[in-house]
Amino acid sequence: MIKVIMIEDDRELAELLTQYLLKFNISVRNFENPKRALEELNRNKNYDLMILDLSLPEMDGLEVCKKVAKEEDIPIIISSARSDDTDKIVALEIGADDYLAKPYNPRELVARIQAVLRRKDKQSKKITVCGEFELDEEGFVIKKNGEPLNLTSAEFELLSMLIKNKGRVLSRDYILDNTVHLNYDSIDRTVDVIIGRIRKKIGDDPKNPRYIISVRGLGYKFEC
Repeated sequence: MIKVIMIEDDRELAELLTQYLLKFNISVRNFENPKRALEELNRNKNYDLMILDLSLPEMDGLEVCKKVAKEEDIPIIISSARSDDTDKIVALEIGADDYLAKPYNPRELVARIQAVLRRKDKQSKKITVCGEFELDEEGFVIKKNGEPLNLTSAEFELLSMLIKNKGRVLSRDYILDNTVHLNYDSIDRTVDVIIGRIRKKIGDDPKNPRYIISVRGLGYKFEC
């Protein structure tokens, strides 16, 4: 059962959506007051998704959206009669995952809920996107611009570590202490050698690197 928290002050619409969504194994708990909804969300972390109206009493929906996106790990679908492009753009920029302008077919709302949750599920499967790079840990593949890189186990492990720690300088000792495959490479200066091989495969100029940056005396960091 998908659990949804909804903030909708139109009681009739809220009841209609609650009954309709239940047919698709989606349970809804609605709040007409946004502050009470936020209190509930703070207490209960078991909700899978939020449906949020924008025109609400006491607190504007955009303010609610911004607060939830900042403090909670839950996708947000805006359900609002405010169809102005500015509202849509602002809502998406501050953290909403989708925007559905009223009136709409409830079946479309079901489809939007399913699509948003599919995207979230994909993200939870250890897929990390960093600029042109996509790291799929479960699939043991790293792609650049959608194309899989041909990496050895040691190269995959090191590049994965750099991507997951983007912007952070990793020392050679830290890299060696936190990897498995690099310990089996008998070449001197193991980390530097494998960094060189990775740079070739990702098209990174060692004299003027764009992605893997050498920090003298410290180690390496990844920029994307």
